[in-house]
Amino acid sequence: MTEPTPPRPPQRDDFSRSEELTRQHRERLAASTQRRNVPDAAGLARRRTLLRWAKWVLPSTALLLLASIAVWPELDRLMNANNAILRDMAKVKVESGKLVGATYRGVDDHNRPFMITAESAHQITPERMNLVAPTADVLSQGNDWMMVRAYKGVYMQHDDMLDLTGEVTLYRDDGLMMRSPVADINLKSGIIASNSWVRAEGPFGVLDAKSYLLSQHDGVAQFRGPGRLILNDDHGSHPQEGKAS
Repeated sequence: MTEPTPPRPPQRDDFSRSEELTRQHRERLAASTQRRNVPDAAGLARRRTLLRWAKWVLPSTALLLLASIAVWPELDRLMNANNAILRDMAKVKVESGKLVGATYRGVDDHNRPFMITAESAHQITPERMNLVAPTADVLSQGNDWMMVRAYKGVYMQHDDMLDLTGEVTLYRDDGLMMRSPVADINLKSGIIASNSWVRAEGPFGVLDAKSYLLSQHDGVAQFRGPGRLILNDDHGSHPQEGKAS
């Protein structure tokens, strides 16, 4: 029997490099590797300070982010509300001493709100405002709504008096409509009066009179004559003439 041939060692080219080539490789590796310098005492103190700040700053930042997420809906609502206010303010312009798109709000003696709007307002004195196309919205004791408008008006702010001239028209939500050339409104007491002729129309019929007084809070209407009243009923309308009071 023939003896088996012993295995030959593997042939590798990298093991066959010369000592000079190996030394050059080591020098290049040593030159490319930067040794890490050991920090001194001042550097260690700075690092400890940074770590202490990070322990507080990072959690605080996370809490601020969570809080901003929680309050963002409220901030968005406020921003939208401010934008709406800015849009309304953009409609109000001051031109040549006149306020365009004027609005005045207040409450009467019974703490019910009233509102006056006008196409333009010109301040004559600290108390007097001359209005163009004024409209007054008033609530009665029974929360009935009434609106009065005219071509021109004078608003005395201290006394809450509104003097209207030029096609004064009164509307009430019960169907009453009144027309007169002039009318005076005491917004505090809810009284409307006129010493000029008036024509009232409503579910009751038609009334013509020389003057009138209407108290919204007391529910009283007085017409002074001579006047004419035409009543509506199921059997027809019959004109009646005489004095109205």
